[in-house]
Amino acid sequence: MSDAEIGAGNWRLDWPVSSGTRVASAYLKTAPEDFRVSEVMGEFPEHADSPGLLSVTGEGEHLCLYLEKTGDNTEFVAGALATLTGCRSFDVGFCGLKDRHAVTRQWFSLYRPGMMDEDTALIGQISERWPVKSAHRSVRKLRRGDHQGNHFVITLRHLIAGREMVESALERLKVYGAPNYFGPQRFGFGGANLDRAVHIDPAALNRRGGHGKRRGRGKPGGGRDDRKNVLYFSAARSWLFNEVLASRVADGSWRAPLSGEPDEIATGPLWGDGGTSANGEVGQRERDTVAQTPELAALFMTTRMKPERRPLVVMPEGLNWLWRDDGGLELSFFLAPGQYATTVLGDIFELEDMSLSQHKKQHD
Repeated sequence: MSDAEIGAGNWRLDWPVSSGTRVASAYLKTAPEDFRVSEVMGEFPEHADSPGLLSVTGEGEHLCLYLEKTGDNTEFVAGALATLTGCRSFDVGFCGLKDRHAVTRQWFSLYRPGMMDEDTALIGQISERWPVKSAHRSVRKLRRGDHQGNHFVITLRHLIAGREMVESALERLKVYGAPNYFGPQRFGFGGANLDRAVHIDPAALNRRGGHGKRRGRGKPGGGRDDRKNVLYFSAARSWLFNEVLASRVADGSWRAPLSGEPDEIATGPLWGDGGTSANGEVGQRERDTVAQTPELAALFMTTRMKPERRPLVVMPEGLNWLWRDDGGLELSFFLAPGQYATTVLGDIFELEDMSLSQHKKQHD
């Protein structure tokens, strides 16, 4: 990518698929009910013991609530819960970000030490806005990645393809999995987060705490700029991973480890200080790929970020599908944290996200 292209939104945001071509096109998220996500926390009960009766199980200073929400993203709900309970935003925990344009069930934790007697009343208040499916007291705050994963029930509509080709592709997906790309939402519309990453001051990512006037540049809500920088930095790291994975998909080597792979399975780099932890053939390939975008590679030269690895293959567990009478295709499967349902389905289907067009209409 040339210097002239950087900042113009000319980032690759659609990477090679495992079979070389997608076998069908389909509409995604025609309605929120067509994209259902349920967060799985093995240590917490997911449902109340009796319909209409919700008792709080467990002990600890944190009240954990399993909420069902439609049309609200995770951070909005977390902020609303902080306001409702009068606690600091920092005292509201969750395991991962869930889409706004979906029906999602997810756990939130609220720091409420010594307030167990008020749990029932609070749950009643929250239930007026979001159904509370389960409640559990815990000794710790929920943090990113604490959950076991997410179960998806997704209905695709307006399919254009032969049923036999779709069935064959789904059977192949069950056996071999799909390339574990980061989803395009991470990169912003048209790669806007990558455009911004190019202009980050890497030193800003090394700042710690709230000391000095540089943090937040003295603006109200100090630290906001730093948080944005971390978002853009993460987008750059993810995009470089996708580029490395794309090169492995292109030559068919994405499912098996190569010489120099530090893991027993095929993995790719989450770039850091020193580049990659791989060596030998795979390490050289990764460095060669990242070197093609020096503007992003430069971000990691002064940033104290340890190189990490991410599997190149995503395996949807318990994949099942049903052809519906209304012409839709319903798919259900489970994914571990950090894996994307749209990435899995995008290996087979050319997806048109209808929620994006609906959002555009609302703002035209």
